[in-house]
Amino acid sequence: MTLGAGTKLGRYEIRSQIGEGGMGEVYRARDEKLNRDVAIKVLPATFSQDAERLRRFEQEAQATSALNHPNILAVYDVGTHEGAPYVVSELLEGETLRQRIGSTALAQRRAIDYALQIAHGLAAAHERGIVHRDLKPDNLFITKDGRVKILDFGIAKLTGAGDTELSQTSIPTRRVDTDPGKVMGTVGYMSPEQVKGRAVDHRSDIFSFGAILYEMLSGRRAFHGESAADTMSAILKEDPPDLSDTNQRISPRSKSSSIIVWKKIGKHAFIPRATSRSRWKQSQALLGLPTKRSQQ
Repeated sequence: MTLGAGTKLGRYEIRSQIGEGGMGEVYRARDEKLNRDVAIKVLPATFSQDAERLRRFEQEAQATSALNHPNILAVYDVGTHEGAPYVVSELLEGETLRQRIGSTALAQRRAIDYALQIAHGLAAAHERGIVHRDLKPDNLFITKDGRVKILDFGIAKLTGAGDTELSQTSIPTRRVDTDPGKVMGTVGYMSPEQVKGRAVDHRSDIFSFGAILYEMLSGRRAFHGESAADTMSAILKEDPPDLSDTNQRISPRSKSSSIIVWKKIGKHAFIPRATSRSRWKQSQALLGLPTKRSQQ
């Protein structure tokens, strides 16, 4: 379902289409009641007949609306239009981290600032029992004022305290489930447990965070093979190339600190369970950074 300018979805009026993907189409719209611009993600009616896809869409809205954090996309409303569900969120101006990185390393201070913001957002989600499970530069948005926003909790595992029941989902271009023995996550940023098809928790996000931190500092992906199978094998058996081989300008202190963070927080995240908050504090302490981001 493609919506034209002027189409009304309840109190929202569509202005233009700004994106599309496996989870639906995204539009700029006007909230006529509150007199503000918003983003609306609409699941096409043809897709809404797919129970699994519809469940993922509803899960995204449920998971994200339960959070209220400056580093997580804010969800305002949900509804349906001619049988197609939609979710209303804040409208962001800027670019994804993937676009920002390109194939060039970021400045060290900027990379660390982004890393801290990502860590703060993830820690808030983990404390609510929400695991992203598909964290990657494409799902991280940098606003024009430098704020990092975590997008697309569409395949999040939403659990309560002590709840180990697994939800079901899929990712673009790859059929996946969260049952043991099935693969979940985007190749290149998947945790070893995801590659092995095992049940995962917040530590899977921590592994992905480590891979993203490495990429921001080096300009290269931590794990990248000629095929998906080669990449997954590298995740299981190899460490990323030394940062000194990929970024000659990085300071020795940042290089050594990042390696420590990778090995203790990322590559070997799957050790006996520790609280997500303590892990994020550990990563910040290892980098020699304050535990709270200064307010701008």
